[in-house]
Amino acid sequence: MARIIFAVIIMLSLYAGTNYYIAMKIYQWLGSFITRINIKAYAGIYILFTLSMLSAFLPISSGVKRIISYAGSHWMGIYIYLLLFFLAADLVVSLGCSVKMIPNPVPQRLRFYAGLIVILLTVGMVVYGRCNANQIKFVSYDIQAKTPLPADIKIVLVSDLHLGAVNSEKNLSKIVRGINNLEPDIVCIAGDIFNGNIYALRNPSEAIALLKSVTAAYGVYACLGNHDGGKTFREMARFLEQSDVKLLNDEHVTIDGRLILTGRVDSRPIGGFDGLKRKNLADINIPANTDLPVVVMDHNPFNIGQYGNGIDLILSGHTHRGQMFPANLVTKAMYVIHYGRYQKDANSPHVIVTSGAGTWGMPLRIGSNNEIVMITLH
Repeated sequence: MARIIFAVIIMLSLYAGTNYYIAMKIYQWLGSFITRINIKAYAGIYILFTLSMLSAFLPISSGVKRIISYAGSHWMGIYIYLLLFFLAADLVVSLGCSVKMIPNPVPQRLRFYAGLIVILLTVGMVVYGRCNANQIKFVSYDIQAKTPLPADIKIVLVSDLHLGAVNSEKNLSKIVRGINNLEPDIVCIAGDIFNGNIYALRNPSEAIALLKSVTAAYGVYACLGNHDGGKTFREMARFLEQSDVKLLNDEHVTIDGRLILTGRVDSRPIGGFDGLKRKNLADINIPANTDLPVVVMDHNPFNIGQYGNGIDLILSGHTHRGQMFPANLVTKAMYVIHYGRYQKDANSPHVIVTSGAGTWGMPLRIGSNNEIVMITLH
């Protein structure tokens, strides 16, 4: 507990310190062309934006919290790029001064243009990210099963819908329409269907109706992601049941005598799954030495090392492919495969990691896309 408190204090201190840095840089930039600035009004407005990111912890009504959360989710992206671009500008100016390419003290006019470039770059990135997050891309893969199938099976993979996040319900209709246009045999939802709290959804009944309208020859299946837990886990499970989404909790089913599909309980849930724990792979009793291809949904690709050559295909999400540059560099360093297709060797399972169909935190996509994946299993 003491470690958690210490980590929270460190994170809040970093957040406060970096925001002070950004606030001072903007104030100095504004001061280069505005003669009088009301420092109290400016500080108050800036503080409101910084606190909007912490709306989930504020004791306010759900309606007000939704409005503040909307502002806070966008501010998160603005904050990240303001910080990165101001730091980059200061580094360039400092290097310029050190090699005497820029006079010291730095001319006011240069500071103005440096600040202007930072502001314009930040606005450009956020606007692009917001527009890109409203788009759904389509990706396809061809996978050869270890035992060739008499007829191909079309699997549509989506993950990380994050229902309850900003724009999630609006994008759900696009996602369902995109899935249905592909005419899949099976739809697999590889976790993070929710955003941690079912009551964050504005219109659960409409979301249920949309999910029920997914057309797949052999149905829609899902596994749990780390954001699918917490105090409303039972309500989430009931929502999926009403949506005709079959949740596989360390269980397997045989699809039309042609394929074995397994869904894993997430290994690192936020808030827990109401006592439900992830089983050892051996305890799931997936049929061994079967001629049927075995497909596993496991939300977090961190777990792919647990599977041997008895598995044909692993479907994961979770990473969002970093969602926003430069976070994609971080996820690429963290995981053996953070996005796309991977196979360790010819006898190992194929792995497909999707960047997800929705966004978490910020409704922005920069350097990644919301996507629907079509897999043809031969």
